[in-house]
This record gives sequence, C-alpha cells and structure tokens, in this order.
Amino acid sequence: MAITAGIKGEKKFVVNEDMLASRAGSGLVNVFGTPSMIAEIENTAAMSVQPELEEGKTTVGMAISVSHVAATPLGMEVRIETELTEVAPNGKVMTFKATCYDEAGLIGEGTHQRAIVDRARFEAKANAKGAK
Repeated sequence: MAITAGIKGEKKFVVNEDMLASRAGSGLVNVFGTPSMIAEIENTAAMSVQPELEEGKTTVGMAISVSHVAATPLGMEVRIETELTEVAPNGKVMTFKATCYDEAGLIGEGTHQRAIVDRARFEAKANAKGAK
C-alpha cells in the first residue's frame, strides 16, 4: 500500500510535570519543554501514518527542525497537528509539517522526517550492535 501526501494527525494533551523543561533536562524553568514538544510531534506524525503501513512495518524519526516560540505552563492543554507533505520517490522517507498550539495560540512549528522500516529487522540490527 503506497502512502501519499495529505495524511493529517492531531493529538491533544495536558502538560504534566514530566513534560516540563526542568524535568526533561533542557532548562530550569517549569514550562513545557522543547524535548517534550519534539517527542509529541514525532508521536503524532508516527501515529498518523501507522494505520497505512503493511504489517510488520513502522516508522522511525530521521530529522526534525522546529522552533519553540512560546512557553506553556503546567496544566495547560496543548494541540499538536501534523501533515504529511512529501513522500520520497523510493516511498520510504516521509516529510511532515508540524504545528503546535496551546490555549493561547501558536507555540511551535517546523518539519519532521520519518523513514518506513521493517520493525523486526530494524530492532535486530540495533541489538546486534550491543553484542559485539
């Protein structure tokens, strides 16, 4: 099954203590941390295309470029939106546009790339590195 541009994803959640910059190791402030925003972008993009993949396939993150332009406090709702904008000619690399909002407006945006892989083969290759 070929994946085509246009697939959208959306995720909503409330910022909890584990998502704070002070907990994620990216600063000392108690606001939604950039590493948490990046993880949520990756998750939203991954989950948006997973139902379209063949059994045994999944995606892995390859690259991300985002700006985090506004702080979000503990307890506020965040919404992540992703849209698949491009699929490489080989059908394996996907580029997503990501936009992030809190209840007050835009907090971040950027692009994210994911590759389609065979999950078992990918994990076996990674695990073999530790066996050397």
